[in-house]
Amino acid sequence: MIKILPLLIPLALLAACAGSNDPRYLIASAPGETVANLRSRSIEVRLVSLPSYAAASDIVAEGEGGALFALGGAQWADDPARGMTAALARGLSERTGAAAAMEPWPLNTGPDARLDVRVDQAYARADGIFELSGQFAVSSPGGTVREFVQRFNITTPVAGDGAAAAADALAQALAELARQVSLAM
Repeated sequence: MIKILPLLIPLALLAACAGSNDPRYLIASAPGETVANLRSRSIEVRLVSLPSYAAASDIVAEGEGGALFALGGAQWADDPARGMTAALARGLSERTGAAAAMEPWPLNTGPDARLDVRVDQAYARADGIFELSGQFAVSSPGGTVREFVQRFNITTPVAGDGAAAAADALAQALAELARQVSLAM
């Protein structure tokens, strides 16, 4: 019996996790207007850098006193850094018509531009506003576009309560970030 006990503990933990019905929310980018003056035909979007609370699977919001709390067991359906990177690549492609893809670059010929996004803040504030701030850098491996670093501070309203409202506000913020990047390029 003592030899079997260590085998039963991991099985019990696995069974407890398998029964979880916590809701999971997709990270998306809302559609936006097309930008016609982009000089890059191809853009590699590097993995978005996130602060530790935003990189976790729990969806968080600001509570009383400024502390961040998980929203009722709700989680992101994908790794947040990967999800935001994919949403930005999709948003840039839809807005610009450029071939935008997540790193690693999938084609033999390198991209015209490389986008590196570093997020400082990404959360639903207690005042009903979603904040997405940080900086993005555009580099050009082949020297075909102007290289630069630019700060962004995007706020979008959180329409409602809970994780679904926070996920929608993040989608709007990512759409605005894709717009700002495409206009700057």
